[in-house]
Amino acid sequence: MITTVTGKNQVTIPAKLAQSLDIHPGTKLDWSISQDGMLVCRPLPSRGALARQVMGMGRKWLPANADPIADLLAERQQEALAEAQR
Repeated sequence: MITTVTGKNQVTIPAKLAQSLDIHPGTKLDWSISQDGMLVCRPLPSRGALARQVMGMGRKWLPANADPIADLLAERQQEALAEAQR
């Protein structure tokens, strides 16, 4: 596939490539030059994709049946009650 660089240094990504690499408006691309002088471009994962990758990673360090969200909510409620009593 051949594309042309415009006067504003813009390039249109062919539709087949964009679809196969899940490139859409807003996708960030990382451009570099390889050691042999080749232009390399790779799409960076979105913030949502990064969040999905790390979601739940810390669970293996929690004790069995631990619920840190419930613990945090209970702590915040206690803090709110203490603040209200002041």
